[in-house]
Formats: sequence, C-alpha cells, structure tokens
Amino acid sequence: MTTETPSSTPSPAPSTPAAVPAPETGRTFLVVVDRSVEFRTALRFACRRVVNTGGKVALFHAVPHSDYHHFAAIEELMQHEAKTEAERRLQQVAADVHKLTGRFPDLHLRQGDTLEQLFAVIGANPSIDMLVLGASVGPEGPGPIVSAISGKLAGKILIPVTIVPGDLSEERIDALT
Repeated sequence: MTTETPSSTPSPAPSTPAAVPAPETGRTFLVVVDRSVEFRTALRFACRRVVNTGGKVALFHAVPHSDYHHFAAIEELMQHEAKTEAERRLQQVAADVHKLTGRFPDLHLRQGDTLEQLFAVIGANPSIDMLVLGASVGPEGPGPIVSAISGKLAGKILIPVTIVPGDLSEERIDALT
C-alpha cells in the first residue's frame, strides 16, 4: 500500500456479492475516494469493469494541508487526525472493493492539493490505465475534479477518463459494464 490516507464515514456494504473475477489483465482503474454520493457510482463502475474484464482497482485520496498555522503542535495534531481518518476510510472502501471483485485494491494516500496529487500518482504509476470519476447530477455542477479534468486540464491527463453519472442505478451500471 502506498500510504496516502482515508476517512471515517462508514461505507454502505455492497449489495452484490463478488463474482468470480476475470483473469488479471494488468489494467488498473483509479477511483478518487471522497464522501460524495457519486463516488459510490464510480466505485461500482470500476469494480464491475474489473470483474468483467480483469485488472484491478486503485483507490486515491488526498488529505489537504491544514490551514491552521498559528500553533505548530495543534496543526500537527490536526494533520495526524486527518491522515488517520483518511487511512481508515481507504481501508473501509478497500474492503468493499474486495467484496465486489475478489481482489484487494492498490491504495494511494497523499497529502496536499487533490488535483496536484492525483496527477502525481498517475504520473508515478504507469500501471494506472484509466481514471473513473463520478459526476454529480445536482445543480451545483459535476464536481470540482470532473470540472477541472473536463475543462482547463482536459489535455493534460495522459490516460482515458471515464465519467459516470452519479445517479446511475446499480442495475444500470451492471448492464453497462
């Protein structure tokens, strides 16, 4: 596991038992772990692709730097707590991935700006073949990562990006993958 960190919100258990995974192809589907509803849609999409076509899932999460610079000890404690929570969240999601795919995912926990760290992980791991993102369908827009990657950063990411509508049902995802 590349230590880079998870959150502590319990993850709902996947509703579909793990199928017999397809043979390993080496294809890696990277999913950004956050607390959004659409994250679950992207995760299921990636897991179903792995089950049906082979490969594995990789999970990414970035812990932002603390903005509390007045007292170093308090800032350090806040960073430690955020990292511990992020590690716990990644482990919970990794267990869900294992239930759905029969394989444990690669974990990438970083500290810093999410987009900068996402590009760094992709650049440092040539085995990552595709980024899978969930898009919010609410009035606030698709989300900051989807907006950035489909907008100003569109030509800068060197792997295919799959954007999954956040309101797809499990049945529809299963049919598509």
